[in-house]
Amino acid sequence: MGRIRILPEVVSNKIAAGEVVERPASVVKELVENALDADGTRIEVALEKGGRTLICVSDNGTGMTRDDALLSIERYATSKLYSDEDLFAIHTLGFRGEALPSIAAVSKFNLVSRTADADVGVDIRIQGGRLQNVVETGAPVGTQISVRQLFFNVPARRKFLKTINTEMGHVVETVAGIALGWHKVHFKLLHNGREIKRFSAVKKPAERAVDVLGQDLENDLCPLSAADGPTAVGGWVSSPALTRATARGIYIYVNGRIVKDRVVQHALFEGYAERLVKSRYPYAVIFIRVPFDQVDVNVHPAKNEVRFAQSARIHALIRDAVQSALHRHEQTVWSRPYPAGSAADRDRVHEPLRPSPLTRSFPPHADSGAHDAGAGLRPPPAAPVSPAQSPPADPPPPKTEATASQQAPLWRRDLRIDTRFVGCLRETYLLFESRDGLLLVDQHAAHERIVYEKLKKHAAAAVAAQRLLIPETLELGFREKEVLTAVLPELAALGFTIEPFGGHTWAIQSAPVLLAGREAAPLIRDMLESVIENQSLSVLDQAVEDCLKTMACHKAVRAHQALTQTEALALIAELDTCENPDHCPHGRPTRVRWPFAFIEKAFQRRV
Repeated sequence: MGRIRILPEVVSNKIAAGEVVERPASVVKELVENALDADGTRIEVALEKGGRTLICVSDNGTGMTRDDALLSIERYATSKLYSDEDLFAIHTLGFRGEALPSIAAVSKFNLVSRTADADVGVDIRIQGGRLQNVVETGAPVGTQISVRQLFFNVPARRKFLKTINTEMGHVVETVAGIALGWHKVHFKLLHNGREIKRFSAVKKPAERAVDVLGQDLENDLCPLSAADGPTAVGGWVSSPALTRATARGIYIYVNGRIVKDRVVQHALFEGYAERLVKSRYPYAVIFIRVPFDQVDVNVHPAKNEVRFAQSARIHALIRDAVQSALHRHEQTVWSRPYPAGSAADRDRVHEPLRPSPLTRSFPPHADSGAHDAGAGLRPPPAAPVSPAQSPPADPPPPKTEATASQQAPLWRRDLRIDTRFVGCLRETYLLFESRDGLLLVDQHAAHERIVYEKLKKHAAAAVAAQRLLIPETLELGFREKEVLTAVLPELAALGFTIEPFGGHTWAIQSAPVLLAGREAAPLIRDMLESVIENQSLSVLDQAVEDCLKTMACHKAVRAHQALTQTEALALIAELDTCENPDHCPHGRPTRVRWPFAFIEKAFQRRV
């Protein structure tokens, strides 16, 4: 007797169910997406005991006839595909074989549905994948699917379910994630008969975003908008001041389908380059519209991954959209102080007093003349310091008392911002009075940003390379070899000279001077692996970027290195000319601001 056998249908259905149905949240996702495909505008999700006992999803969509309802529970039956061409241009939230048979195979399943032109509906009952009963029944237009005793016939799977609270947490996140992408649909979630969450239909997507993400984020969301032909990107990203410890605040939608995608996430982080502290994640809602034949949604059984036909194009579009959104936000955020004591403050980078990040300009104060009238605020008659002046990298010489004619002006008329140097806190933080409030500048982070941008401009103009005394060799696999061959021009532009050395071996003949003292072979290997994984050539620049950041850190003035008043004013002047003045190359804030309104409120001078 042969050792290879055809599995019974009930066993194969359980195996298929294992690919689609991981936990109650998986069932909820499949059923809610089916409800949306049926044009449901009101969807209710009710669970008992975290979904172990009952999962019930009801909608007011188009419903199904008796024949269609019976076909829907057959494997590989669908209303969403008619030819093999449709498989690669899917317009709906289905298909990967359709989930109803898989769910019915591991539960006590009940489907009730009625179309608008039918007098009665159909009631279908299935237990463990076996059809039990089909009868006519009275029912509203739409579909209601009840899933009882999930995994009752697969105890090995059932024992891996977590606690009720844990499973409900996954369900809440699933419903909220789908609701975020469908603002015109009303969603209601109940548990053990009690309403957990309601998302009312709204006219504007931003209203649903605030409803899902929280009211505290309303003033910190930067709108995204970009297009490249038929491909468009929209949504919101949070300001760099508002982050969290995990990526759970990142929501990605492709043609309305919520997904997880490394290319999109990598592009998001590149858009935040030099604005985020390591191991911190932004909030983001990214909607991607792409021609249906340019994206494969049939990659994963749970339909939560996609593959783009032009991933590099998508990557660049999202990266640039995020950078533009943050740049626009940084030009205006100074005029809107954060509300004191808001719940979102718990996640803010700035701990004491929760100040907001400063941007590059301050408007004229309504009472600008009052500053000149104050004692000690009038600038002495002296020539302004040039904005190009920079604090020295080495410790300054011993200070002597400057005469009035030698002293730098306290108000800088030649700059976009007006500041008066107040003093230094612990020889690390520079204090300035502006027309709008109090500025606090981290002298090391600020100078690090200035030096980094100068080094970056110099490196972009010409990357100096040095010949290696002893060439380094690389042994590459087939994929790595193909990628290396394709990116040799980009590597040459960065200062790398790499030549074939026979077979799958390559020899690195030269490397950028900036990387002196560092082995090039492991760096190239990591680059190639990143290109393969992220499907983006942007990682080729990362090694040079890291080196520039290290050099900037070493060349910048240190904490506890005393600066003169002239040096402090020159520092803030140059900082204001930077492309990204609010963050050091590693993402830490360079400066924060306490508006006068915030200070007055803290001292109860203002209600």
